[in-house]
This record gives sequence, structure tokens and C-alpha cells, in this order.
Amino acid sequence: MSNSIGEKFRITSFGSSHGKALGAVVDGCPANLELTVEDIQKELDKRKPGTSSVTTPRKEGDEVQILSGIFEGKTDGTPITGVVFNKNQHSKDYSMFKNTPRPSHGDFGWMMKYGNYDYNGGGRGSGRVTIGHVIGGAVAKKLLETKEIEIISHVTQIGDITADPQDFNAIKENIEKNPIRCADLKAAKEMEDFIISKKEEGDSVGGIVETIAIGIPAGIGEPVFERLDGDLARILMNIGAVKGVEIGLGFDVAKHLGSQINDEYQIENNQITTKTNNSGGIIGGMSNGMPIISRIAVKPTPSISKCQDSINLEKRENEKIEIKGRHDPCICPRVTAVAESSTAIVLADHMIRSGFIHPTNLKH
Repeated sequence: MSNSIGEKFRITSFGSSHGKALGAVVDGCPANLELTVEDIQKELDKRKPGTSSVTTPRKEGDEVQILSGIFEGKTDGTPITGVVFNKNQHSKDYSMFKNTPRPSHGDFGWMMKYGNYDYNGGGRGSGRVTIGHVIGGAVAKKLLETKEIEIISHVTQIGDITADPQDFNAIKENIEKNPIRCADLKAAKEMEDFIISKKEEGDSVGGIVETIAIGIPAGIGEPVFERLDGDLARILMNIGAVKGVEIGLGFDVAKHLGSQINDEYQIENNQITTKTNNSGGIIGGMSNGMPIISRIAVKPTPSISKCQDSINLEKRENEKIEIKGRHDPCICPRVTAVAESSTAIVLADHMIRSGFIHPTNLKH
């Protein structure tokens, strides 16, 4: 089982939904980065449950403890270990799924591949394991800040409700004003009402999360394998609920001519830029200095309270199931923190690999 990602800046995630704890080991962070528990906690607070009517009512503070890697307020070049202890598990809610896989969950695959499967809350396959992503991403974001790189994720669509485009500063400001983390405040209210209505029906909804990274220099990434867009797509698709990834125009490129979407170069204020950014800041597998823009399609939460068809693997019979417990009617708002963190991990790794960040000591 692979639980690590990254080459120079590497994250190893551990833990399960109803186990004692979850967390991450961050290896490859250079020494002398100013880093506190609060830097990591503020990122975890974006994805923690029980914060609004559109998230699971599971109450977890998700308070992180740092076990290693920081000395006198700065990283020391050794592995950074962050851990969050579970405090509000209701494992009894899942006992009925020991032999009955839930529709559109990973249960069946886990049972077939490993046999010994922790079905409580999905175990290691739960969305709760993204705590490790966010711990790693918090360190990565702090590292990228030393190069004035910013990353923000926001919800642009829930169901068929779409948000109007906003500029970067408006996105940063407005997503803090509503539980959907949508920059279009009018659309955010419609999205919230829609999610709550489907929650009351025992159903769930999906949507689209966009991530924008600004300040990235041209030339990070590789031209053949380990392309920057390839690595971004890989880590974003590794978020459990994601079923599609696109960079820049994404699938819309199929509708256009080259003359319509080619990003033409220009000199502007003595800087090399492109007139448009249809490629989402990545050309030929490498950054071109423009904002890096990605979007992920997030499926509706598969845990719904409606009656569904499944099977009993022990009896080899068809069976009806109803999923109880505490679940998000839409996970898009909480996925924003995971998308930000995942993007930061890849960008930090490539910044080190491309020589823009010293691999061992930020003072060099």
C-alpha cells in the first residue's frame, strides 16, 4: 500500500477514520523555516467537521500535536511529524457493513484486495485521512510563502449552480464569509440552500473546486515524465472523492481552434507574460510564470440515508442497506483545504527540485 508522495519534499500519511490518531510525516523540508503549531492548525480548521449545517455533525477539534522536526520555532531539517487524535468516533454505526459493502465506497475493493478491512468509517479509505494531506500542505504553504507564492481553493459549482468568476483578492476575502467557501456570495447562498434541501431528503450533492496558485516562477516541472501538470493531476486524483481533474481550460480545449486558445507571449511592464492563460500556467509540463489553475470534479458523498441495494458477501445474497451515522451532504467546502494542500505539496517539491528553494537550509 502506498502512503507517500513527493520526491524531495515528501509526505507520508498515516491513520484511519476511527483509529486512535491520524497524521503525516513531512520529510525534506529545509531547515530554518519559521513554523508553529498555529500555522498547521489554521489549515486543519478549514477542513475539520462539525462547523456548519453543510458538514457532518461529527465533532472533532482536529487539534494537531507536533512530535518532531521543529526546534526553537524553526524547522531543523529532520522529519516533521504531526498527529491528530480522534475523540468522537461512533464505530457502532458501521457494524452492519462488515460483510455488506456500501455503494460507491471503496469497501468492496478493500475487502477483495486485503481481506482484513477496517470498515469503521471506511478505515484508511475514509476522507478523514486527508488530515495528513493538510498537515503536509500546511508546511508546504509556509515554505512557498518564503517565495511569495500564494494558493487558494474555492467552490465554483454545486450541482448545476455555478458561481460567477471573481479575481484572486475577492476570492480570498469572500470564501471566509460563507460555509460553502464560494467567492460569489449570491451563488453561495443558493448552493447552501440546495445542499440543505438534499440533506433533508437523505441525499447528497457534488460540485467543482478550483485552485489558483500565483507567484510561481517559470521553469518548474519536467518536460516528459514528472511533468508539473501530471504531478498535480496525480495528487488531486488521489483525493478520494475526485473523479476528474483539469488544468486551465481543461476539457473545453476540445471545442476550440488553436488560433482561439493559444496563449500568445507579450512584454508587459518589463515582464514576460501571456495575453491569456488558457493553459492554466503550465506549458510543456513546466510552469510559464502565469497563475496555475486547476479544477476538480467532486462526486456526491456516497453515504446517504436513502435505502440502497448491496450484497452480503458472507451469505452471497442481495441485500438492502440504509446508511446511518454522521456524513457530509456535500464535501466540496471541506475539500478546498485538501486541494490547496495537495497543490502546495507538489509545488514545494518541484520548487526544491528545480533549485528555487535550497534543499537543506533556507539561509543558503
